[in-house]
Amino acid sequence: MSTIRGVVAAGHELTVAAAAEILEDGGNAFDAALAGAFMSFVAEPVFTSPGGGGFLMARREGRTEAALFDFFVETPLKRRSENLAFYPINADFGPATQEFHIGLGSSATPGMIPGLFAIHEALGGLPMKRLVEPAARAARAGFPLTAFQAYLFTVIAPILMASPGVERIFAPGGKLMTEGETFRNEDLAECLEWAAEDGARLFADGDVGQAIVAESASGGGHLLPDDLKSYRVALREPLDWRHQGAIVALNPPPAASGALIAFGLAYLEAISDRGPVDASALRQAMEASNQARGAYGDGLAEQLANGSLLKGLREAQSHPPAYRGTTHVSVIDAEGNAAAISMSNGEGNGFIVGNFGFMLNNMLGEEDLASGNLEAWRPGTRLSSMMAPTLILEPDGTITALGTGGSNRIRSAILQVATNLLDRGMSLEEAVEAPRLHVERDGRVSFEPGLPDEALSAFRALGDQAHAWPDRNLFFGGVHAARRHGNGGMEGAGDPRRGGRARVV
Repeated sequence: MSTIRGVVAAGHELTVAAAAEILEDGGNAFDAALAGAFMSFVAEPVFTSPGGGGFLMARREGRTEAALFDFFVETPLKRRSENLAFYPINADFGPATQEFHIGLGSSATPGMIPGLFAIHEALGGLPMKRLVEPAARAARAGFPLTAFQAYLFTVIAPILMASPGVERIFAPGGKLMTEGETFRNEDLAECLEWAAEDGARLFADGDVGQAIVAESASGGGHLLPDDLKSYRVALREPLDWRHQGAIVALNPPPAASGALIAFGLAYLEAISDRGPVDASALRQAMEASNQARGAYGDGLAEQLANGSLLKGLREAQSHPPAYRGTTHVSVIDAEGNAAAISMSNGEGNGFIVGNFGFMLNNMLGEEDLASGNLEAWRPGTRLSSMMAPTLILEPDGTITALGTGGSNRIRSAILQVATNLLDRGMSLEEAVEAPRLHVERDGRVSFEPGLPDEALSAFRALGDQAHAWPDRNLFFGGVHAARRHGNGGMEGAGDPRRGGRARVV
C-alpha cells in the first residue's frame, strides 16, 4: 500500500506536477507550494512572474493559528515626472474589452522573489535549488501550450506584442503562439537557476536588479535601486473569522479581500433564521458587503460587523487597489502542513527584463488607481489586493486550503465555496464546480447556468441589471482547493473555469 504524501491543486497540470514531484521527494507543503509557484511563472505567464507579488497563508502541522506572508507589490518611493512610459491597451475578452495600462512606467516594486525566499527560510525543508528544478526543466525543454493559456494570449495580445523581447517569447515571427505549439523560455530557466544559487539579492542589487533599474531609467519607469533594496516581506496575523464552528483564516489589511469575505459570512449568519444559504441569500450578502465597503457608517454595517472588521475595511480602503490577473496554488501534506499561495503580475508591462525571460508587473496601470491621473498613488505604499489565500480549519481537524484569481470576483468566489463546504456540506469538487454568481457595486448581478429556477426567475426579473452567462466562465474565478480530512483522507479540486487540476500524491 503506497503512502499518501499530500494533495495539490493549481491552475495548470505542470504546476500541479511540480508540487507533486517535491512532495514525492520528501518535501513539505511549503516546499511543494514554492515549486508550484516557480512553475507557474513558466506555465501560467499571463497571470504571474518573478516581477509580480503575492501572499502565502500558511499553517504548520499541529497549530491552530496560521500566518500570512505578504509579498505584494509596493508603489515606488519616488514618482518620475518626465519621459514616463505609460500607455493604454485594450484587452479583448470577446463580449467585452477592458483597458489596461502598460509600459515601464506601469510597474510597481516587485515582491515576488523576496517573498518566496522568505517563505523558504521560515518554512522550507529542501534546498531552493531542488525547488526550482521542475520549472527550469520545463522552461528549457518546452511543453505544448494548452487551449486555456493560448486563449489568454489572445486576450492580452497587445501586451505580448508590445516589444521585440516579449514578442520573441510569446509571438515568435510576429504571430501569437497557439494551442499545441511548444512553448519554451530558456532565459527564464537560467534566471530561476541563478536565483536558487544567489538568493533574493539577485533581484535587489544583483544582475537582475541592476537590469530592472537600468531599463527603468532609460525606458521611462519609476524604479530606482532603493526601491528594490528597501523592499521588505511583511508577516501578518490573519483575520480569523468563525463560521459554523470553523475558523476561516483570511487575508488581513491592507488587502481588501479578507474583511469583505468575513462580512459576507457574518451577514449570512445574521439572516440564517430566514432559511438556508441559497442564491438569494448570497446575493443579499454580496449587496450588503458592497454597501458596507462604500458606506461604513450605515446601520447595516454596524449591525453585521464588529469594530475590528470595520477597521479592517477602512484600512484596506486607504491603500490603492490592484485587483487583476491572479493564479493560485494550494498544498496540504500528510502531516497537516497547509499552504495557500496566490500570485499576480497584473498582465505584465510589455517589456522583458534584460535577457531574463520575464516581464515586470503593470500594477500601476490599475484602472481604479491610475484613471489617467498618476497622482492617484502615494509613494512607498503597499497596494491593496483582492487576493484571498484562505485556510479553513473545522472542529474535527479537517483543513482546507483555497484561493482564486478573478479580480474583484475573488471575494465572491471564496465566499461561495466556503459556504458550499460549511453550510451546504458539499464535497470539495462539488463546492468548486457549483454555479456561481457575483454582484457588482452598481447592483448588476452576473450568474452562471445551473442555479435553481426560483433564483434564475428572480434574477431575470431585474432586467438590464441581470447578466446570465451561457456557460461556466473564468470571469467567476478559478478556485483551486486542497483538503485534508480529520481522519487523514485527502481530496483536491482544480477549477475547470481556469484550467485547474488537482492531484493526491
